Amino acid sequence: MSMHLSPPRQVLTLASLAAALLLGACATTAPDAGPPPAAAPLEREAAAPPPKTADTAQQGFRQAESESMALLEDSLNPGAKIDLNDAAAQADLWARIRRGFAMPELDNEGVRRAEAWYSARPDYVQRMTERGSRYLFHIVEEVEKRGMPTELALLPFVESAFVTDATSRVKASGMWQFMPATGRDFALKQNVFRDDRRDVLASTRAALDYLGRLGKMFDGDWQLALAAYNWGQGNVSKAIARNQKAGLPTDYDSIKMPDETRYYLPKLQAVKNIVLRPDAYALSLPPVANHPYFLSVKIERDMDVALAASLAGMSEEHFRQFNPQMNQPVILAKAGGEAGGQVLLPYDNAAVFIGQLAAHQAVNRGPLASWTAWVVPKTMKPAEAAKQLGMSEAQLRELNKIPARMLVKQGSTLLVPRTAHRDQDVSEHLADNASMSLAPDVPPLRRVALKAGKGETVASVAKRWRVSAGQVAQWNKVGVKASFKPGQPLVIYTAQAEPAPTRVAQAGKPAPRPASKPAARVGGRTVTAMNNSAPVLSRQLTQRR
Repeated sequence: MSMHLSPPRQVLTLASLAAALLLGACATTAPDAGPPPAAAPLEREAAAPPPKTADTAQQGFRQAESESMALLEDSLNPGAKIDLNDAAAQADLWARIRRGFAMPELDNEGVRRAEAWYSARPDYVQRMTERGSRYLFHIVEEVEKRGMPTELALLPFVESAFVTDATSRVKASGMWQFMPATGRDFALKQNVFRDDRRDVLASTRAALDYLGRLGKMFDGDWQLALAAYNWGQGNVSKAIARNQKAGLPTDYDSIKMPDETRYYLPKLQAVKNIVLRPDAYALSLPPVANHPYFLSVKIERDMDVALAASLAGMSEEHFRQFNPQMNQPVILAKAGGEAGGQVLLPYDNAAVFIGQLAAHQAVNRGPLASWTAWVVPKTMKPAEAAKQLGMSEAQLRELNKIPARMLVKQGSTLLVPRTAHRDQDVSEHLADNASMSLAPDVPPLRRVALKAGKGETVASVAKRWRVSAGQVAQWNKVGVKASFKPGQPLVIYTAQAEPAPTRVAQAGKPAPRPASKPAARVGGRTVTAMNNSAPVLSRQLTQRR
């Protein structure tokens, strides 16, 4: 895939095309099927009627163009003018990366093994580097701003092969593979609506913040810092302390670490070597120009993902490659932080999006989103919530990923269809803090008071009442292997009306069925089991609940 992009001439002609749109018919042609779609003035709430004179109309078109262009900028360099024909923009980004290499060279068997692995998979390397070429310019910009070696810009090749929505078996996510807790430590929101560990810009900022902290922690030793990024800073610090105590060296090659971490840096060195000399490995790198591949576009109102992709002239799958953080089919305008209130789009698609959005709003004055948020007022079954919302239970469960036999707890946030009475954009508070809590949909537990029989243990009580020994021990504040004295008061919490029958087998005879129940308090009446083999009723039950 070539990274040589032509200037977005669509943007330069928005005003004239807008005039054609309003004086003629609305254009809806896809960007690759003819002239770019026309842009119209952005609609505002309670807007005045459109002006009728040609001069006033042209003035309105120019204002709309100005407002639209204000939404289009490079998120890393706000306000900076981008000239894709500039010589610096057309320079080779790979050369820029090579010039910034500053880490010590690693040369061992692990490096040679990784080089051989990549060399044997040219198709994989091609796909990986093509994906990476979309994001490398922004990452290199951030790395250089921090004065870091540009080897760090290659780390997503090792972490995720630049798959922005990658999730590992241990729940690490995104192209930088943040674990949930580490992501929260670096201000990566993870809620009902989004997971910033997958956000291209937010995760890059967080990863470089983390690597910067590790670099300082290990006195500028980037090899140890990378080992800590993979294995954890505590583990690396302990390994160094062990070597210091034993009078051994404390560099990367000397400390003891798991095989995965030991192979981590060699993989990065292998990628570095391929970037330096791709021909030596019979591999090729896609050309990458030294300018942004994508830009950020501000979103002023909540918008369906499907609509945004369509307005940008992209498939939804392609759109999500640049905006993988979204957990729901809606983009929230009021989401806070660096990831909120914007979408990332390839340069030309961003220009098309601005024009198409203006045209769409000129014709369709309704909301841009089909969905909004609803906070559950009380703990309820999904069927009850769906009925109250006017949607099917199956749709509610699928949309909000609610498993079977679960209740939705009070205060949870659900994504629901907009209606005439429920048509507001999601608030900033919910956009940043929405959560969903579930509880098992089981009958409420009853407290049952018992008296232990002769030889009674935690295990025997648990077996008889079909609960775990750990629960019995916790309820009665004893150990799991504890025994009870005859007549000792016990408590059980259960949904059962009575315990499982206890049978005592004798040689050659079937086990007799117990003649009574263990102690229980039901409706003010108490049953006390004095002995498992010869229970005695303290009072006769005449009613069971």
